[in-house]
Amino acid sequence: MIKNKYFITMLFVSMAIAAVVLTSVSCNTNAEAKGINKSRTENMFAIPALFEREGKLAQTTEWQKTKEKVAELIQKVAANSGDVKSRLQIATIYMTEARITGQRGYYDPAIYKMLDAVLALDSKNFEAYVYKASVKMSQHQFAEGKLLAEKAKSINPDNAYVYGMLIDANVELGNYQDAISMSDKMQSLKPSLEAYSRVSYLREIFGDYAGAKEAMKMALAAGIPGSESGEWTRVALADLYLNTGELDSAEMLYKTSLEVRPDFPNAEIGIAKIEKARKNYDSAIAHTEAAIRIVSEAPYVSLLAELYLLKGDKNKAAEINNDVVELLEKAEKEQSNSTSKHNGNKELATAYLNANKLDKAMEYAQNDLKLRPENIDANELVAWIAYLKNNKALAKSCADKMLATNTMNAATLYKAALIYKQAGDIAKSESLMAISATVSKYIDEKIIMVAK
Repeated sequence: MIKNKYFITMLFVSMAIAAVVLTSVSCNTNAEAKGINKSRTENMFAIPALFEREGKLAQTTEWQKTKEKVAELIQKVAANSGDVKSRLQIATIYMTEARITGQRGYYDPAIYKMLDAVLALDSKNFEAYVYKASVKMSQHQFAEGKLLAEKAKSINPDNAYVYGMLIDANVELGNYQDAISMSDKMQSLKPSLEAYSRVSYLREIFGDYAGAKEAMKMALAAGIPGSESGEWTRVALADLYLNTGELDSAEMLYKTSLEVRPDFPNAEIGIAKIEKARKNYDSAIAHTEAAIRIVSEAPYVSLLAELYLLKGDKNKAAEINNDVVELLEKAEKEQSNSTSKHNGNKELATAYLNANKLDKAMEYAQNDLKLRPENIDANELVAWIAYLKNNKALAKSCADKMLATNTMNAATLYKAALIYKQAGDIAKSESLMAISATVSKYIDEKIIMVAK
């Protein structure tokens, strides 16, 4: 079993983790004057504590500065219970901490609690609605996130940030033309790292890798080297080069990211994928394990399993994949009574697919597809599982939708080629296979193994 060696930080809300630890800060509000129970009011307006970092993440100068800043803001709230600005600043810090540490099981409900307190003080607070939308997006509650972002837009239609949330929500729901409209509006209001990176993603979705790289370079230039957002952007640019088979360019960017932000797990995983493409599996495993030691996310652990499979250790791969399934299912049960739930259908479908448990994989993949029937990724997941289950009609139907935006992702095109061949459309299969080869020669070996 891997669970003792690799603790997976779930995107799910684990009830054991999500029991929010409160600081001693409590604030009197107008609610008391209305006869609301004092202890309940104090609890509602108390500030959840920072989740203590561990390992290398706890050794950074950034972490010390974060703790000092939060302590300063808590003191401001203690001195003035109606200090909405400080409450929102804490919420933004916690949103960043959730991304850095992966501890969304703790931070999502903590952030939501703080934002509810802000809205109790100011029912039309724009930032609170936008941040709530962001939390919902991180929980894969895309429809709810979109509604919250629309509420924020109705309060302040001239703020660029809210259009970023609407881009993300519409992309995930498969409303791609709406996402483009929101992107145009965001750029017109405030060209920025956030705006350019979303332009890049939309261009990638529509098969324009050259344009996607151009926009991501602009995003990188707009960021701060070494910052979490700046290095996220650098890695995203590297991923575009990786997806088009330009391994040397991708590797240079990943290594630069590690130089300016040591122990950045996204960059470690990027290098692991480079080594995987070069079939240097021991090196890929080492980089994957390095990332897991920093932040143990389920996709990282699943990549580790894939590397062991490619290396020839099927038993080790199966052991790891089964543990991922077990831990994800446990997290799903633990959040059953939570008011702040993560939609884990996609993660569970992928985990079961990796574990070669296709019936369960299809169950969760179809649950995901019902929530976003026009999304190309959701259709790709169902199409691929259906292909493996020899369900030709379903595979082809979803393959048609997964190609709706004219994606140029080599792996997606390769899968589609196999699906159309299975369905008897040989001409389309050969065309897609040829296009895939022009994009990148480095196709995931797991996919190629299926083709053989």
